[in-house]
Amino acid sequence: MNYFLAIIGGGPAGYTAAEMASKAGKDVVLFEQNALGGTCLNVGCIPTKSLLYGAKQYYNATHAQKYGVTAENVAFDFAAMQKRKTIVVRKLVAGIKQRLNNEHCTVVNGVASVAPPTQTLPSGEEGGIIQIVCNGETYEAENLMICTGSTNFVPPIPGIKDNPAVWDSTDALAATELPKSIIIVGGGVIGMEFATLYHELGVPVTVIEAMPTILPNLDQEIVQVLLDKYRKAGIRILTSTKVESLDGGKVTANGEVYEAEKVLVSVGRRANLQGLEALQDLELERGAIKVDEFCKTNLPNVYACGDVTGKIMLAHVASRQAEVAVGRMLKQIPLQRIAYNAIPSVVYTNPEIASVGLTEQQVRDFYTEMEGAAGIEKAGGVETFYEVKKLPMTFSGRFMVENEGETGLCKVIIERRNQTIVGVHCIGNPCSEFISAASFAVRNGYTVAEFRQVVFPHPTVSEILHEIL
Repeated sequence: MNYFLAIIGGGPAGYTAAEMASKAGKDVVLFEQNALGGTCLNVGCIPTKSLLYGAKQYYNATHAQKYGVTAENVAFDFAAMQKRKTIVVRKLVAGIKQRLNNEHCTVVNGVASVAPPTQTLPSGEEGGIIQIVCNGETYEAENLMICTGSTNFVPPIPGIKDNPAVWDSTDALAATELPKSIIIVGGGVIGMEFATLYHELGVPVTVIEAMPTILPNLDQEIVQVLLDKYRKAGIRILTSTKVESLDGGKVTANGEVYEAEKVLVSVGRRANLQGLEALQDLELERGAIKVDEFCKTNLPNVYACGDVTGKIMLAHVASRQAEVAVGRMLKQIPLQRIAYNAIPSVVYTNPEIASVGLTEQQVRDFYTEMEGAAGIEKAGGVETFYEVKKLPMTFSGRFMVENEGETGLCKVIIERRNQTIVGVHCIGNPCSEFISAASFAVRNGYTVAEFRQVVFPHPTVSEILHEIL
């Protein structure tokens, strides 16, 4: 059978593309070597959030006296948390499978690879054939979408390989017992979420980060709020500290030795290019597949979406890329594009961090580069090009009600000349649930005056976005 679209990888990009193209009446085949849902659903976003929610319930119960509630003999069952996590994941995987079945999409479980050049006929803009081999069978399609995702990066640190004390995020999620102590190498999103999980369940945590700060891609004024709280709470966080070697659970960093039962290495992920060896002319950029604004590669009728593109490794970005790519294949008018400047992101620490748009440092760097030293000096400093409005989250009545002892912070960055909102950054629960409102503002270039006209329900934490402006 000749398919309109063949997809390698059943993560958020893959299953979104499959469902969208199938709904449009096209024949689609999707190849997945593991379970549908990809890294996010099976060994990433969903299982970590399930465990984090369980840890938060325990943490809240042990701190309930702040709200006039006394709870005695509070305990948790980590095995039960893991069991619940597994049930949640299975239900969601089954839901994806059912959705694809409903749209009559062909799903093939197995390791897929693009056929060698002697068997592959690049289709070109006017049609043709691309061949995929899986489980000994050959499948033909007019279009190919590569959604092979990413894998944990293992840094070249002496003593890290074949070390039974070393975990990656997948190992940590599969563990049936908590470690007695843990060192987390890497203070990025994954590292800090696991630091939150283990700390709230009573495990001594040390975070070692080579950069001068944790969460280096976020607004650092916001990050500092989390850093101060976590250090005060007893999490040892070492920045500007480079790991030199490992020996079992002993980690040597900046000449000092730190020891724990387990060492969780979470220093990033790399694009997975397995099965694409036959695409010898496929253009890469920094180890990932290079794509244009429609997620099209340099090869005819070959697209790539999700982590494998190396852009922003988030599930919702992958899904949006898939929508844009399928729209391009279907020649839908108007052709849609991805607003990478308005992608919201969340770090599920406690408190949460949510952000969209440019950080203050990115704005400063932009104007410094654009205007040059002379232009900046003539204008009276880089601050004359933008302004920052910020308030503690306690200006929201509901935040005060639900976050006793917390202050939080909400920060809005405004381009001064046109008064457009270019960045919003928050720390405080539950900012993940209203960052989308800020995304609308950044995506559509709302001015401060326009955004002031948006009515937020009272009492909600989201009102902080109105209060701040």
